[in-house]
Amino acid sequence: MRTTLRAATLATTAFLLANGAHAFGLDKLVKGAEVGQQALQAATLSDADVKAVADAACKESDAESKIASDKSKYGKRMAAIAKKMGNDIKGQPVTYKVYEDSEVNAWAMANGCIRVYSGLMDLMSDDEVIGVIGHELGHVALGHSKKAMQMAYATAAARNAAGSFGGKGVSDLSKSDLGAITENLINAQFSQSQELDSDNFAYDLLTEKKLNRAALASAFRKLEKLDGGQHSIMSSHPASADRAKNIDTRLASGK
Repeated sequence: MRTTLRAATLATTAFLLANGAHAFGLDKLVKGAEVGQQALQAATLSDADVKAVADAACKESDAESKIASDKSKYGKRMAAIAKKMGNDIKGQPVTYKVYEDSEVNAWAMANGCIRVYSGLMDLMSDDEVIGVIGHELGHVALGHSKKAMQMAYATAAARNAAGSFGGKGVSDLSKSDLGAITENLINAQFSQSQELDSDNFAYDLLTEKKLNRAALASAFRKLEKLDGGQHSIMSSHPASADRAKNIDTRLASGK
């Protein structure tokens, strides 16, 4: 569902307030207006535009990363995982790739682009990786990734001192524009309710596919040990220990 005009106006106001430096002084009024227009454009991006930007951002990220080959140990593991998870989530095609990077990370974009880092696969079993991917698929299916894309687009536009986003169509975004958007997407933080909703989505998805649901809780516990539950992959709202407890509670209830 597209953002209403009233919601878009509120989003514009919020971005103007968040970037107050653009709104003060007569010499900056034009710049403030440009930022507001860009924020409004981002808040009202159509589903097709969100997918187009996500396609381009994912392609840009892939180009800047070392992708594990299908014949590598990571490629083979991911192929087995993808077979269990399937290549579709709520009608959205899904693609999986592994980045050969020691960072413990994974992320998803609104177009079903799922990327897992080799550092995560080194830390976790296949069942735990499946749990993490289920969580990321939750962000896609529940619309969180779409909102993150809109925010990433608007944030990149607001930070662009030259105002090069102004009046551009999605297809006109430069490599620099896409780089900024991609960085914002990969570092996106979700709200507490979004994270919990995605956790529960993953649990339900694993139940549906008859996969190991307890591995989702053990994945959280491994992240908790890394840095006190503050690891960016699963955000810190709420802490990983609390999220593991939520899964344990659901397992105990048999639902």
